[in-house]
Amino acid sequence: MRLRRWREWRLRTRIVAVVLVLVTVAFALVAVVTAAQLNGFLLDRLDQQLSDAGGRYAQSLEHADADRDDARQFDVPGQSAGTLGARVKNGVVTAARVIAHDADDGRPQPSAADRAVLARLRPARGPRTRDLPGLGPYRLLAQRGADGDVLVTGLPLHPIEETIHRLIAIEAVVFGGTLLAVGLGVLVSVRLSLRPLTRVADTAARVADRPLSSGTVRLTDRAPTAPAGTELGQLAAAFNAMLAHVEASLHSRQDSEERLRRFVADASHELRTPVAVVRSHAELARRSDGPLPAEVAHALDRIGAESERMGRLVDDLLLLARLDSGRPLARDEVDLTRIVLEATGDARVAGPDHRWQLELAEEPVVVTGDANALHQVVANLLANARTHTPASTTVRTSVRIDGAGRGSAAEIIVADDGPGISEELRSRLFGRFVRAHDGRVAGTGSSGLGLAIVAAIVHAHGGEVAVSSRPGATEFRVRLPAGWAQPSSP
Repeated sequence: MRLRRWREWRLRTRIVAVVLVLVTVAFALVAVVTAAQLNGFLLDRLDQQLSDAGGRYAQSLEHADADRDDARQFDVPGQSAGTLGARVKNGVVTAARVIAHDADDGRPQPSAADRAVLARLRPARGPRTRDLPGLGPYRLLAQRGADGDVLVTGLPLHPIEETIHRLIAIEAVVFGGTLLAVGLGVLVSVRLSLRPLTRVADTAARVADRPLSSGTVRLTDRAPTAPAGTELGQLAAAFNAMLAHVEASLHSRQDSEERLRRFVADASHELRTPVAVVRSHAELARRSDGPLPAEVAHALDRIGAESERMGRLVDDLLLLARLDSGRPLARDEVDLTRIVLEATGDARVAGPDHRWQLELAEEPVVVTGDANALHQVVANLLANARTHTPASTTVRTSVRIDGAGRGSAAEIIVADDGPGISEELRSRLFGRFVRAHDGRVAGTGSSGLGLAIVAAIVHAHGGEVAVSSRPGATEFRVRLPAGWAQPSSP
């Protein structure tokens, strides 16, 4: 979970965080090493002072009267304030004093608990550290006396601790300020260094917002260049090369599509005449005076039917080619209510085994557009419902105005209670040469252009078409602006 959150951070944030962590670790190591070295150095100096002092102060206590509270502290030259001297005889502290500068020093003298700690000391070669309950931590040196006693000399560790604490406080302030300055400096530096990367991302976003699916595309945006030897320079160069390649590929695709459109349009125009000739000759042969053999009559009927189907296919291809080329459609007032009535009447004649229902608005629904093209939209939707649903299916067609004012739209809804459309087919239903499979009845001889023509005409009118389907409820919904808007880019 933490790793996922870390990956979600912005790159500049991660860089600054890593630098600050590394600098903090480095500062902590410097502080620890410095404090440890200084502590060792001061302890060595303190141990040297103890060695130089020897047991002189403790020896001066041998003849002091330990039983009197006002026992005189001998003035031993070279001994600093706070120096501890003690004499231990047979495990008993016979004398213990701490040097004070004057009577008003207020320096505490060894307590009974301190004496108990001192009494347990044994002679050793070097100093040792002991925590005296009443006096605090001391560095103590215990030496064997001339008459078999133990002479203890000690120096307080409090000055060393104060020095170390002061050093740590100074390091904390200095390192904290330095860390803040480093963080701000790294943040500014990273922002300036990554600015070209931000510009590359902005360029990519602008390119992504362009309509690249169809039409002539010019990718004039390019990422700003950077020094070739840097990572950002290499990224910018690779990104610009990719954009150039994409632009060239889009131009090549557009050229191919244009050539294909011209071929389809030219071929369709060329096919119209021979198809019409075939149909006319077949019709002429059927009208001959003499009786025709059954096989010949059947062949002529099939020729007529197939030539008629091919004629419709040619007309569909010509219409798609005209829409693809962007040729303007008519802009007239179109009564959608009348179109739906006529198209439903034609569908009722073509599919008497279906149940046809109408739901019309109280007032005529009028839009601006091409009447013939919009009639073909409704006719294709009804033919699709008739062809791909079984007999006795109910097909409901409605037309209405959705909304009010300038944002209003005319809606044509064609719904049926057939078996539905599979999810896989719905994703490509408005493509060209897509035929029904799975949940719909196949083998109808459909060209697969009906719904593609619907989508192209609706888009040319600035509208949109959508489909929703589940078993027992399939609905095609066409929305057309009340005032004909310009078609949006696909």
